[in-house]
Amino acid sequence: MSDVQEYIGDGLERFTEEIFEFLRIPSVSAKPAHNQDTRHAAEWLRAKLKDAGLEAEVMETPGHPIVIGEWRGAGADAPTILVYGHYDVQPPEPLDLWDSSPFEPEFRDRRLYARGSADDKGQLYLHVKAAEAHLKAGGGLPVNLIILAEGEEEVGSVNLVPFVEENRNRLACDAVIISDTAMFAPGLPSLLFSLRGLAYCEIHVEGPSSDLHSGVYGGPVVNPGMALAQILATLFADEGRIAIEGFYDDVLDWDDETRDAIRDLPFDEDDFSSGVGAVLAGGERGYSVPEKLWIRPTCEVNGLLSGYTGEGAKTVLPAKAMAKVSFRLVADQSPERVYDLVRAHVAKVTPPGVTSRVEELTGGMPWRAQLSDKLKAAATSALLKAFGAAPVLAGEGGSIPIVSDFERVLGAPALLVGFSLPGANLHAPNEWFPKENIEKGIRALAYLYEELG
Repeated sequence: MSDVQEYIGDGLERFTEEIFEFLRIPSVSAKPAHNQDTRHAAEWLRAKLKDAGLEAEVMETPGHPIVIGEWRGAGADAPTILVYGHYDVQPPEPLDLWDSSPFEPEFRDRRLYARGSADDKGQLYLHVKAAEAHLKAGGGLPVNLIILAEGEEEVGSVNLVPFVEENRNRLACDAVIISDTAMFAPGLPSLLFSLRGLAYCEIHVEGPSSDLHSGVYGGPVVNPGMALAQILATLFADEGRIAIEGFYDDVLDWDDETRDAIRDLPFDEDDFSSGVGAVLAGGERGYSVPEKLWIRPTCEVNGLLSGYTGEGAKTVLPAKAMAKVSFRLVADQSPERVYDLVRAHVAKVTPPGVTSRVEELTGGMPWRAQLSDKLKAAATSALLKAFGAAPVLAGEGGSIPIVSDFERVLGAPALLVGFSLPGANLHAPNEWFPKENIEKGIRALAYLYEELG
């Protein structure tokens, strides 16, 4: 065993204690009441980067600060690797659904339970410790390393892209590595080949100038709630397809080799179904469940608001109705194009007697991996050494918009390699991270830095 790997084994207990300390900081970026906690997390991380042997600083933005750690001792001929992660976390509510305090980490059944354990404090910190192992026991890193951690990922990363653009020379790199995703299954690591994008909007329908008595006015006055239901029904067609004209024009048709590889993965539909408590009857016909999750677009109604929703009966004809609707996008769609299509569709199908409008909320580009053979081979070798299994290629149904922004601004490919597991309750009560992957994740990343160097 190399000195680096021996250092990891000897320091594992301390590393774990530090992760616990990090997770105890309630760095909830969405709540102003936690602004000092969020800054505390940034300062804490800066100190740990310095302790690990990197130069580090906290850099201000109009919102929460960005932390940068750098080590450039590998020389001009060595590759430069940028590691991205975030130190902010989701709000923990509802608190009564947690089996332990969200900011008091604890192990149960070989799982580390705490808010941020998987998303993304725990995974980000694996990189810090892998770098420390090389710097303390290996005489230096085999690559030049930049670790960039933001405090606004959970609120849209509004200040990150301007920061990257303003500091593109300083952040210039040969590859971007992100650990904010999951492995395909326990013991089976994965490399991500795709992320879905997002177009999120509100559809508003308005009718009479105020709520009306449904008996006195019902009939001749068009009900905005019913009109909205009619509009939403037109979004979907037979066979699970989305019925918006032009919606599929930009959707990439994946090659048969990729689709066959997805179908060959050891995916258990029964386990997935029982895990979510739902029958898997949705999505486009002719595609497997992983294909529906990773490489096909969706339309989802995320919320509805209209009329009286309190206890008991109130016979009201509502003046307004609203639906929150999101579209998960795939390569090569764009949120801007989808918003235009949705507006045109809603205008066309809105019934007489009401008016409608579509308001944009947030969006992000989908992503498709453009990994070189060298980068893919380095990651495969590192994961095989740490986990005893070669990684599979997998997709992710969620969105990480900054991935495309990094590639666009820095011109460097992104490698997404995560160590959490499916069902880790990201953004939900009882978020957890597998205990064994603390050690295996650090070892894998230490091997990865070697392979890239």
